[in-house]
Amino acid sequence: MKDLLKRTTIAALAGVLAAGMFTGCGEKKVDGTKTVATVDGTDVPMGVLSLFAREQQAQTIAMYQQFMGGSASNIWSGVADEDTGETYGESAVKSALKQVELLYVMKEKAADYNVEITEDEQKGIEDAAAAFMKDNDEDTIKELSVTEDQVKTLLELETYQKKMQDPIKKEGNIEVSEDDAQQSAFTYVNISLSGDDLTDDDIAKRKEQAQEILDKVKEDPTADMKEIAKGVDDSYTALNGTFTTKESDDEDFQSTAYPDEVLTALRTLKEGEVYDSLVETDTAAYILRLDSEKDEDATASKVKSVTTTKENKYYSETTEKWLDDAKVTEDEKVLKTLTFSDNHTFTIKATTSDAADEAEVTPTEEAAEETEVTPTEEAAEETEVTPTEEAAEETEVTPTEEAAEETEVTPTEEAADDTEE
Repeated sequence: MKDLLKRTTIAALAGVLAAGMFTGCGEKKVDGTKTVATVDGTDVPMGVLSLFAREQQAQTIAMYQQFMGGSASNIWSGVADEDTGETYGESAVKSALKQVELLYVMKEKAADYNVEITEDEQKGIEDAAAAFMKDNDEDTIKELSVTEDQVKTLLELETYQKKMQDPIKKEGNIEVSEDDAQQSAFTYVNISLSGDDLTDDDIAKRKEQAQEILDKVKEDPTADMKEIAKGVDDSYTALNGTFTTKESDDEDFQSTAYPDEVLTALRTLKEGEVYDSLVETDTAAYILRLDSEKDEDATASKVKSVTTTKENKYYSETTEKWLDDAKVTEDEKVLKTLTFSDNHTFTIKATTSDAADEAEVTPTEEAAEETEVTPTEEAAEETEVTPTEEAAEETEVTPTEEAAEETEVTPTEEAADDTEE
């Protein structure tokens, strides 16, 4: 759940004006005029946080349903921290506030990077905010407790964040050498030796088959390993993979897709060589052949991915320190009026205006039924938030600190991203 909340950050911010409309039923009123925090002397109005947070709430629910399937009716009431008893809803609200506080800090730092909002950008922001207020009915605006000026404020803050990301990363002077990132290509057969359905006799047979495959490959190292494997048992195949040629203490270069035993064996081979014996782990037996000491495409891809990872780390560490160093005060009483709960939900839909071509994102019928469990008349009424396409053009958003940490994805031991030979 925590990872899901992180992954929604980019989508949520981009949807402030790019998505369609909210529909929701309320349970607790917030006062958008109240100051929820102060950042280096600048007041943060609740209206700004409310709009930012509700967009994230809606995006999180939509993504939850997309990736998890079914109802998202219990998404916010679950316990996120067993020690404190804090729910995911409470955690999400606090996280949203921290992100908004960081936006204010980044605006302060903009001049240090010669970043400013142009006249055209300011005009786009003003037009987008006006369209937002026009396209949404009175009940929706009341539910969000946001003013046109507060919509403009949020868009301005996000514009500063977007424009500052590249200069901050450039400041890090990140350089990744091909030598450090060099990738070698290999072919392997992986035969499972574990599983509740395998007897000792099954495992012994599989080891014999693995040895048979290895012997045949050693006879002709240039042979098609896939055909050899299938010739022994039609369920076997060969896969292609890559790994970092040199062992590294830097986790960004490490090849976590394969067991250490496999990597150790591969690093002893020269191009075209087959490892002399089976490589056994706790779960499988491997037959290995090194195809290329330097795979040019994989190396270039690794340089790019590591550069991106390190730039994002620098960005995150830099902005996190800014927030740590800032003088921030929060009004807990005001903050507690903004809640994420399972019977107070928001969804995003396409509009019938210029943004009508946006994909519609609506909850499942089961989830929709959950939004009606509120006692008050106001809660029973649906509200709509309908941003426009024009607004979307002005609100491309770069990853926040949390989103930046999600850059690199490594495959499982079975190397899910590998391709068959």
